Amino acid sequence: NMMYGSLRVLLQVLWAQLLCGWVLGSELTFELPDNAKQCFYEDIIMGTKCTLEFQVVTGGHYDVDCRLEDPDGTTLYKEMKKQYDSFTFTAAKNGTYKFCFSNEFSTFTHKTVYFDFQVGDDPPLFPNENRVTALTQMESACVSIHEALKSVIDYQTHFRLREAQGRSRAEDLNTRVAFWSIGEAIILLVVSISQVVLLRSFFSDKKTTTTRVGS
Repeated sequence: NMMYGSLRVLLQVLWAQLLCGWVLGSELTFELPDNAKQCFYEDIIMGTKCTLEFQVVTGGHYDVDCRLEDPDGTTLYKEMKKQYDSFTFTAAKNGTYKFCFSNEFSTFTHKTVYFDFQVGDDPPLFPNENRVTALTQMESACVSIHEALKSVIDYQTHFRLREAQGRSRAEDLNTRVAFWSIGEAIILLVVSISQVVLLRSFFSDKKTTTTRVGS
């Protein structure tokens, strides 16, 4: 009985993890070319609480335009040239909600954008249990572990984005330093050659003048 109970609890935890992947909407990292606009759509039921989070990972000044519209085309959220932001709302009507990311203001810089569109709350870990009945010690431990794992996932996502952004900045800085070093080397070479030519011209003029005076 104890083994059966443990197996049942484990299956419920795995099932809840699967439900979380289906209920919580969309999470995606995509490339947004210059002068481009990318839109996404989500069917939402009225009264559902939703949260849109996004962050520009690489590209340019790490900014992008974002716009969120309800099924009637009414703008619920609009920000221009934002590096990251979060917006929470409750759906006022049933239908397909549209959110777009725009890089149309950029002429040559590609962007990499991450977004997480959460729809609704997490499903209960033990949906078939009677809420009046107190959870067993194992079930309470599973709930605590489940919440801790969700926090770990959020922190991992946050640090992955920070690491990717930092790596992009470092690579961009390294490229600029390399080009600057090459430019300095070329300038130094040009100045050195110019000085040699200038000095030779001085000695050449002096020799010519001395020869004329001697004649």
